[in-house]
Amino acid sequence: MGLGLKDFEDYAERITTDETGFLYQLARETNIKVLRPRMLCGKLQGKLLQIISHMIKPDRILELGTYTGYSAICLAQGLTGKGLLHTIEKNPELDDIIRKYIAKAGLKDKIILHIGEALDVIPSLDEVFELVYIDADKENYPEYYEMAMGKLAKGGVIIADNVLWSGKVLKEPEKGDNETRAIIEFNNFVAADPRTENLLLPFRDGLMMIRKK
Repeated sequence: MGLGLKDFEDYAERITTDETGFLYQLARETNIKVLRPRMLCGKLQGKLLQIISHMIKPDRILELGTYTGYSAICLAQGLTGKGLLHTIEKNPELDDIIRKYIAKAGLKDKIILHIGEALDVIPSLDEVFELVYIDADKENYPEYYEMAMGKLAKGGVIIADNVLWSGKVLKEPEKGDNETRAIIEFNNFVAADPRTENLLLPFRDGLMMIRKK
């Protein structure tokens, strides 16, 4: 019997350093209590974000799309001593679980949660970011990218999730499929943007890594 992608993912899960206890608890509670738990980045992607953050050692991180806080906690691990992470979540019903696990992680003084629309919150942030993570509503990816670029330091990195969109980016979007159309537009724009260099990683649902020149 041949090996499939799931076999390699299972192997990677076994070999990769385990989640800390509170992240495991957060993943379990998300799966039990929260709608669309598939949106959680999970152990492998969380560890990747954590390692990237440790490599960059940012003073400021911006995250668009907190969900239940797993990725924010992972990203915050690499902040400098005085560093801060601003994370934006539009669903107020997730406020309690986000804050609970930020506290469990000991990061109340490192993570600032904004509940609201990212398009409204981003302009209010008087910050320069070294690292930006985009995992919010797909139709606004092109707008999020431009807004993030305006606040990104030279040499800073943007990471965008779901850029393969379950393979839908490989064919013409169906009529009315605005999410797929927006992701394709985003990918094509990034690939042609002279301000940056980029790498599309076929990891989980696709991660686009973008460095501002």
